[in-house]
Amino acid sequence: MNELSPTFGCIVLTQGNRPAQLKAAISSILGQVGVTTDVVVVGNGWQPKSLPEGVKSVFINENLGIPAGRNAGVNSVTGDFLFFLDDDVVLEDIDTLEKIYKKFIAKPKVALIQPQPKDPNGLPTPRRWIPRLNTKNPDRSSHMFSLWEGATTVRRDVFQKVGLWPYEFFYGHEGIDLVWRIWDAGFKCWYAGDVIVTHPAVEPETRHKIYYQYQARNRVLLARRNLPGFVSFWYLLNWKIISIIRLRGNKEALSEFKLGWEDGKLVELLAHKKMSWLTVAKMTFFLRPPII
Repeated sequence: MNELSPTFGCIVLTQGNRPAQLKAAISSILGQVGVTTDVVVVGNGWQPKSLPEGVKSVFINENLGIPAGRNAGVNSVTGDFLFFLDDDVVLEDIDTLEKIYKKFIAKPKVALIQPQPKDPNGLPTPRRWIPRLNTKNPDRSSHMFSLWEGATTVRRDVFQKVGLWPYEFFYGHEGIDLVWRIWDAGFKCWYAGDVIVTHPAVEPETRHKIYYQYQARNRVLLARRNLPGFVSFWYLLNWKIISIIRLRGNKEALSEFKLGWEDGKLVELLAHKKMSWLTVAKMTFFLRPPII
C-alpha cells in the first residue's frame, strides 16, 4: 500500500433546516490545519446556497435517506480519506483531522475512525454515542463494531472496496453495516476517545413512529445482508426480545416496531457477501459477537 496522504474529501449532509449549525460545521472543516480538505455540501431534498468560496454542492431534489445522501457526495471530492459530517456536528480543535490522520498512519490496518462526540454545553454523553458495550469511560479508545455516524472518517480505497453506505437502510444502523463489512474485508475500526467533536445531546421529547419502524426494519436488514446461518437467527431473536421488553409500556411504539420488523423481511436487497466465520470469531474474541 502506498502511504496515504493527509487529504480529506469532506461530505457534509444536510436538509437545510439548521442554517446556523451548518455554517459552524463547514467553518470547522475549513479551519483545519496540517491537512488538505475538499468540501462538498449535499442537500438532501434542499438546494445548498450561500456556501463559502470553494465549497462545492450537490442537490438531491428529494430526501433519499442518510446513506444515499452521503454516497451522493463521494465523487465530488478528492482525497485519500473520506470524512462524513452531519450538519449539527462541529470540530472543536483546528487539528482534529490531523490527529485522525496520524492515527491512520500509526495503525495501518485501521480503515475507519470515529471520534468522541461531546455535548457543547457539558450535558452527559448518551450511551449510544460510544460504540461499545462498556461506556463508563468515553475517553478510552478501543476497537469498535458499531458506529455513531455523525463524524466518520474512512479510507477511500476501503470504503469503495466494501460497497459504500447501504442505501437500503434510509435511516438508522447503516453505520453498523459499514463497520461489519470493513472488519470482514480484513481491516479494523477504531474509536478514538481522545479526539473530540461536539454534538448537541438533546433527546427528542417523543420519538416519531418512523424511528421504531426503522429500528426494527434495519435490524432485520443487517441480519439478512451480513450474518451467516444460525448467527442471523440468534441476532434477530435477541433483538426482538430486547425491543419488546423495552417497548412493553408503549403500545403504539410496539405496533410500529412490529410493522417495521415485517417490512424488513420484504425489502429487496442486492446480492451481498455474508460475513465470514472468521469475522464472527474476531468479533467474539473482542467480546462483541454479532448476536448483541
